Amino acid sequence: MTKRLSISTVSKTLTSLALGTAAGVVALTSAQAADLPVKAKAVEYVKICSLYGAGFYYIPGTDTCIRIGGAIRIGTTLNGNPWDVPLFQGGTGGANSYNRNYFGARERAYLNLDTRTQTEYGVLRTYASLLFDFSQGRENIAGGFVENDFLFIQFAGFTFGKAVSQFDPQWALAKPIIGTTTGGLSGSHNDTGIPQLSYTAEFGNGVSGTLSLEDAQPYRSAGVVNTSLTGANALLGPFGGATTGYGTSSNTFQGNAQSGDHVPDIVANLRLDQSWGTLHLGAAAHEVHGTYYTPTTSDSGKPDSTWGFAVTGAFELKNLPTGAGDSLKVVGAFANGAAKYVFGGSWDSSGAGRLAKLGDGGMGFGYILDGVYGNGTSIEKSDAWQVAAFYEHYWTPQWRTSLFGSYSHIGYGSGGNSLLLTAANAGRLSTGFTNATGSFDLALAEVGTRTAWTPVKDLTLAAEFTYVRMDQHLNGTFTSTGTSIPGVAAGTQFQLKDQNLFQGAVEIRRNF
Repeated sequence: MTKRLSISTVSKTLTSLALGTAAGVVALTSAQAADLPVKAKAVEYVKICSLYGAGFYYIPGTDTCIRIGGAIRIGTTLNGNPWDVPLFQGGTGGANSYNRNYFGARERAYLNLDTRTQTEYGVLRTYASLLFDFSQGRENIAGGFVENDFLFIQFAGFTFGKAVSQFDPQWALAKPIIGTTTGGLSGSHNDTGIPQLSYTAEFGNGVSGTLSLEDAQPYRSAGVVNTSLTGANALLGPFGGATTGYGTSSNTFQGNAQSGDHVPDIVANLRLDQSWGTLHLGAAAHEVHGTYYTPTTSDSGKPDSTWGFAVTGAFELKNLPTGAGDSLKVVGAFANGAAKYVFGGSWDSSGAGRLAKLGDGGMGFGYILDGVYGNGTSIEKSDAWQVAAFYEHYWTPQWRTSLFGSYSHIGYGSGGNSLLLTAANAGRLSTGFTNATGSFDLALAEVGTRTAWTPVKDLTLAAEFTYVRMDQHLNGTFTSTGTSIPGVAAGTQFQLKDQNLFQGAVEIRRNF
């Protein structure tokens, strides 16, 4: 029997079908509309900046280029201080004590920020180099500090801030040794920069000249000693404790009579940069002053301030006939009343101007000072000079070996030696007294070699061996009056004689 549909049923079915179809069309239309392309917000991509060499990028939205780089550096020194610094600063190392560190490790991270912008006055540049350091044996288990090595702005020929001293040659931070800037005894160099206001003029063909005002404290000031003082103001003796805050003010250490930062050093240079190498001539004027003859009495008079000076000459030869990449660097300097332009860097900071070493059957010690004076006398300035050379040979692009050496000497003249010797024999040293003749002339000779391997780009492993000799000119004995010399009883007598030191270091460094 066939079932028949009523008119009302058919009408409802058609209505439902129509509505469903309409809904489907609307949904389909909406889906298609969602798939239609729309205008997206522009994306700012980082662009390479090729104006200043590899590694620079434009800061998005600006015309300023920036390079972010740095390094991780890990080193160990055997029979020396970190970065192959000699054990001539006293303490357990200089005393050759059983309790000394037979080795020392240090880990360091560098972060460098370099920005440059083209302007109608030339390139506007800012540069910052930050250092994060860890070393065993510091005041806490973390053993670290943060340091600002370089912070400067360059604009229209001017340099404002903390930069390499204009006295130093162009390659001051590129010596082929492990202790590039804090190790070695090779004259003026400073890895922490010198605050300065300088102006550089370009004369064309690679010739330029710079005039600079530089803050000498603390790295350019070797200190001045009033040899007539006793007790707490006596001259720092061999192995006496240096002020732990050395470098936080005007080179403050026991016996230093130079207080305050009076006048900036006036520095100038003339340089030539060519593809074959460089030439550099530099000069500096350095103010030297003491304080009152009796520090507790301001009406006791004081010596007149005076000026010291330093001059230097340096050259670099590149790509020598001995091989591609080979180089020779040579520097010489002379200073009168400006000893830290010869005995530069921060390697002597823990000794605060005093060097001391036990061994070889005796003791050697001496001082790196700008000058000395006594009660009622004028300042007797020191004379210092040095020569240093660095040769590096590439066996292959990955292997290279350097040979280096330096000789540095300081003397105080007849007047200065008489004051120092009288004070030492009269018991005005903080740790004992001498029974000596001769002079306080002191020389340091250093020779060494480093071999470096670069298996891949920006990764270097290096090993170094160094011999250092302390040549002192005192004849006689030193007798300790306290327990300041580690492992040595009070009243112990030492023969004054030259000292020798052998040490080595290894390092791995990754630049980025």
